[in-house]
Amino acid sequence: MAVIVDEGSNPFELGVAAELFGLRRPELGRRWYDFTVCADGRAARMHAGFFTLTDVATLEAAEAADTVIVPNRPEPEAGCSPAVVRAVQRAAERGARLVSFCTGAFTLAAAGVLDGRRATTHWHWAERFAARYPKVLLEPDVLYVDDGDVLTAAGSAAALDLGLHLIRRDHGAEIANAVSRRLVFAAHRDGGQRQFVERPVAAVADDSLAPVLAWAQEHLDRPLTVADLAARAAVSPATLHRRFQTELGTTPLAWLATERVSVACRLLERGEQSLDRVAAASGLGRPSNLRTWMRRRTGLTPTAYRLRFGPAASP
Repeated sequence: MAVIVDEGSNPFELGVAAELFGLRRPELGRRWYDFTVCADGRAARMHAGFFTLTDVATLEAAEAADTVIVPNRPEPEAGCSPAVVRAVQRAAERGARLVSFCTGAFTLAAAGVLDGRRATTHWHWAERFAARYPKVLLEPDVLYVDDGDVLTAAGSAAALDLGLHLIRRDHGAEIANAVSRRLVFAAHRDGGQRQFVERPVAAVADDSLAPVLAWAQEHLDRPLTVADLAARAAVSPATLHRRFQTELGTTPLAWLATERVSVACRLLERGEQSLDRVAAASGLGRPSNLRTWMRRRTGLTPTAYRLRFGPAASP
């Protein structure tokens, strides 16, 4: 994995990448990422001159990387250096996985790799991005977009969401959850950017959903309904829907489905062979439902997921 920095790059996103992919994590019991920071030259001055990175690798490091994280900047319309753009284009041509955080989508678009593809960027720049790159299928209301070999995150903190998603893709939900616990950060945040645009400093109500969410997580093996959750929260189903949208940016049923699939993934990663037991323990009921929801949320069947992330897949 190579992270490209350019003149004026944001240090926060670089720190996110280093924390997620660059630190050694022997407690996970598996080989981690081969992480490199590179630039056009051997040094790069970060945003506002906070500091200068020196003795970094040259852009040749990006030529050999399987995953390339492209640079972003607070003023994205200023553009990256031509050498960086060419490096991104070459990475795309050879099939490397390309990742952008926040305004890094401008770098990908400038390299021409987003035309006709789904992507996102920070909500503050969404309109200008859409006007400048009309061929990109911009999704301005999400935290990140996974379009296969090109992945984009909405804002600075959304880099953590996308980074954990990458770890989940590469190593499975159990490992992603372990890393998120070390970060003291949610392994998966429902909803999208819109909640932050409309309510950037949302008040934490005394009657938050936390108690009913914790209760539901302990009873996922039961056939829970929206009415059950509403009764537990002592509100009407309509009120529960509104509170889920306000606090989580999703619906009760969508949240339940995400939690159930997460339980199923953990069981499969631990080697559970019986799809009947996985379906029952996760509350998905029947193996057919398990297969449907696993395909929808992970892109894999339960059997394929176990082969990829189960005990036999560990080095």
